[in-house]
Amino acid sequence: MRQTRMSLRSMPRFRGLCPSRLNPICVELGVRTAIALNADVQQRSAFDRKHYFYADLPSGYQITQQYAPIARNGCLVLEKDDVAVRIKQIQLEQDTGKSTFLPRNRLTAIDLNRAGTGLMEIVSEPDMRSPEEAGSYVRALQAVLRSVGSSDGNMEQGSLRCDVNVSVNRVGGPPGTRCEIKNLNSVKNMMVAITCEAFRQMALLDQGIPVTQETRGFDEEKAETYSLRSKEDAPDYRYMPDPNIPPLLIDKGYIDAIRRKMPELPTATRARLLDQGLSERDVDVLMDVDSGREVGFDGELGRGAVAYFDQVSRGRDPKAAVNWITHELLGQLAFRNETFTDNPISVEQMGELIDLVQNGKVTGPQSIRLRGPGGDIDHVSATGTSGKTILRHILSTRTPDLPSTIAEELQLLTVSDDGASLEKWCRDAIAALPEEAEVVRRGNVKVVNKIMGHVMKASRGTAKAQDVRAMLLKLLQS
Repeated sequence: MRQTRMSLRSMPRFRGLCPSRLNPICVELGVRTAIALNADVQQRSAFDRKHYFYADLPSGYQITQQYAPIARNGCLVLEKDDVAVRIKQIQLEQDTGKSTFLPRNRLTAIDLNRAGTGLMEIVSEPDMRSPEEAGSYVRALQAVLRSVGSSDGNMEQGSLRCDVNVSVNRVGGPPGTRCEIKNLNSVKNMMVAITCEAFRQMALLDQGIPVTQETRGFDEEKAETYSLRSKEDAPDYRYMPDPNIPPLLIDKGYIDAIRRKMPELPTATRARLLDQGLSERDVDVLMDVDSGREVGFDGELGRGAVAYFDQVSRGRDPKAAVNWITHELLGQLAFRNETFTDNPISVEQMGELIDLVQNGKVTGPQSIRLRGPGGDIDHVSATGTSGKTILRHILSTRTPDLPSTIAEELQLLTVSDDGASLEKWCRDAIAALPEEAEVVRRGNVKVVNKIMGHVMKASRGTAKAQDVRAMLLKLLQS
């Protein structure tokens, strides 16, 4: 069983009055998550008080939903691992303070800034059999939560935390005693912690020492788990109904209204993009960009790469659109240390730029097949293109002008004269690179790529790569 906790992206609505004890936005985000995880939303749920006396809980009790959660019986399918992880329940509760154990000093630091804020806990059944499956589960869960706006899923910032229950048993033997590892803050650390705890328990069993049920922490520096406290069972927490919060009644019409507004889930998005002929790599890039989208406090999502691609590719070749977005646009943004959120290029600008390239009015990234003397084929990319120049110009100036206007102003339209300019550029390039020219004359046509780069630079990307190659070979082989 695994407990995955995420801070709900919501703020109380005061409106000049004392706030109600139950934030309606938290309820909506909980229902969204339940629908996305194929869980049964309970039309009646209730809140309990979980009593314990730890330094991270000043009130002495935590409001939770132990016995009547907001949703039950969900499922998350891990397609790559061919595993279906059952979701036992989804519950709304209060967050506690943050405890940071300092192993060297044997002290625990307490941060109460988050104590009392809204939290959603997803409890899974023990269906994962390895650290790798656990990692796949958390990554898939992150994608779902981000897609519906329940959480940004950022583990490093504490928006998502995992409590992991680990147990081992001999082949054919009964289930072993489980130990819980608390508040793991990254997928990598979680997988390492599971591995370390499994080896610790196996070492104990090999020595004939029984495993004690307890709550443990994880020391990242030493890569080992350490004991925090003995693990209580339900009677130790003295659960009781919360007297201040009445049962939560959710109308079926409310659930249906949220279901109708649900966004496309990651699995469906991936299948749709692959059906358009995109490669697995390109789909991964688009969806990875979306995994970093901002999630508003009311669950509203920031601008996404998939939605941007959908708009740009409408009525155009999807492969051309994804190439410009994933290779050219994202590459330039990364070079500038910017994220997709900072992208100033509108859908209209990107669409027109692709159209100009497709229609041959400006040059774009091109791949040319060169056959050498031995019959081998080499693919050469023309990198100094006028299309890229226009893209960089928009990114640098943040201009709202359309690419056609920019191409005219910067004289970047494709050369279409009688070939005099192209021949001059090619002759100048041959003169500037005599050694490479001689190698091409001897039959090694692969080297023509370097001379082509010189021509593309001289033409400021306005010459078509195929025309440049043809002219160079004509001059060098005549």
